Amino acid sequence: MRSAEVFKKWLPDPFVFAVLLTVLTAATAVLLVGASPVEVLTGWYDGIWMLLEFGMQMVLIIATGYAIALSPLVARFIDRLALKITRPSTVYLAVLVGGVLLALVSWGWMVLAAVLGRELAIRVRGVHFPFLIACAFYSSGSWVTGLSSSIPLLLNTPGNFLVEAGLLPTTIPVSETLGSPLNLTVMAVYLIVGPAIMWFLRPRDGVVELDDLRADSKAAQEITVAEEAQSLRSEMPTPSDKLNGSVIVQTIVVAMGLAYIVLHFARRGFDLNLNIMIFIFLILGMLLHRTPIRYVVAMGRACSNISGIVFQYPFYAGIMGIMLATGLGKAIAVWMASLVTLKTLPTAAFLLGAGVNFSIPSAGGEWAVIGPPLVEAVRELAGPIGTGELNHQVARIAMAVAYGESLTNLLQPFYLLIILPIMGVGIRIQARDVVGYFFVPFLVLFTIIGLLVTFLPL
Repeated sequence: MRSAEVFKKWLPDPFVFAVLLTVLTAATAVLLVGASPVEVLTGWYDGIWMLLEFGMQMVLIIATGYAIALSPLVARFIDRLALKITRPSTVYLAVLVGGVLLALVSWGWMVLAAVLGRELAIRVRGVHFPFLIACAFYSSGSWVTGLSSSIPLLLNTPGNFLVEAGLLPTTIPVSETLGSPLNLTVMAVYLIVGPAIMWFLRPRDGVVELDDLRADSKAAQEITVAEEAQSLRSEMPTPSDKLNGSVIVQTIVVAMGLAYIVLHFARRGFDLNLNIMIFIFLILGMLLHRTPIRYVVAMGRACSNISGIVFQYPFYAGIMGIMLATGLGKAIAVWMASLVTLKTLPTAAFLLGAGVNFSIPSAGGEWAVIGPPLVEAVRELAGPIGTGELNHQVARIAMAVAYGESLTNLLQPFYLLIILPIMGVGIRIQARDVVGYFFVPFLVLFTIIGLLVTFLPL
C-alpha cells in the first residue's frame, strides 16, 4: 500500500513527534498570542505533571489487560475461536468489528481488541501483522460515540466547569449528545463503513507475519506463566514458596475486590469509568491466575514494553500546559468563532477539534481549553434563546469537537502507544510501520463525518 510506504519513510518515532510538537507549540504561543518565554517555559513545566494520573492509568490498563490475556482460560477461549477463524481476512474482520463493539462500552477496552488480534495472529497463518495492528487501533475510534465518550459525560456532570462559570445554565443530558440521531449515525459509520474500508485495503502481497518480526527475546515467551512460576520455586519447599503459591491468600483479596465492584455498580449504576475498569481488570487477572506468584509473572511480562507511555505522556502534557498557560488554545477558538455563523459553527468546531488534537491529544483536556470560547460563541451568535435551545446548540458543538478530535488520532501516534506495547511484545515494530494504513480511512471518515456534522440534525 503506497501510503504505508510513505509514512514508513517520513514519519519519525512518536517521541520525536512529541518533541517537534513541543517546539512548534512554544513558538506559536510566542508569535501568535505574544506569550513571553517565561510564560511558555512555566506553562510547559507545570503541564508536564498534569497527566501523571492519566499516564499511570494507561500503564495499568495495558498491564492488567494483557495479564488477563496470559491466563489459561483466555488462551483456551482464543484457541476455540481460532478453530473457526482460519483465514487472514476473517481475522482482520473479527478484530475490526469486535474492537468497535468493545470500544463502544469503554475506550479502555481497546486493549482487549489488541490482545485478541495478537493471539489470533499467533494461531492463524498468513496474517499481515502491521496491518492487523492498524485494524486493532482503528477499531478503538468508536469510543467517541459510546458510553465512555468524555465530553458528553462531562457535560452531564453536575457542577461541571461550564456550569460553574455561568456559561451553561444546566447540565446537558446524554440523550442530547450520545443518544442523538447524529451520534447514532456516526456510530453506524464506525461499525460498518470503517471496517469495510479497512477490509478492502487489506494487503494481499508482501505479507509480514508475526514470526517474521520476532526479536531475540522469543525464547523467553515460549514457556507458560505457570511453568515460569514453577521454575522460581526453591529445590526444597519453603514457607515463602507456600505463600507465593497460596490460592487462599489471593482468593480472599479477589473476594474483597468483587464485593467492592458489586457495591460500586449498586451505588452508582452503570458508571464505567477508567478507574473501576482498571480495578476490574486487576481483580479478574488475580482470579484467573489463581496464585500470587503466577500473577507476578504475568504482570512482569505485561509490563515489559510500556516505556513509550512512561516517558512520552509527560511531553504531551507539557504541550497542553503551554496551550493553557499562554491562552493559545482559547485564542485559536475565539479566532475561528469570529469567522463563522451559528449554522457553520459546528463545522468549524469539527475542524478545530481535529487540529488542536495534535497539541492536546486528550478529549477532556481539549474541551477544557476550547470548550468555553466555543460556548461563548454560541451564546453570542444565537442571541437570547431559551435553555433548551442553548443546550441543544452546545451539544452539537461538543459532539463536533469530539468527532474531530478522535479522527485525527489516526494521524498521530499518541494513542497507538497503548496498542503497540500489547501487540508488539517480543517483536521489532514501530509506529511508522502502522500509521500509513490509516491515511485512506482517515480521508473517507473525515469527509463523511464532516458532512454529517454539517448537514444532519442533532
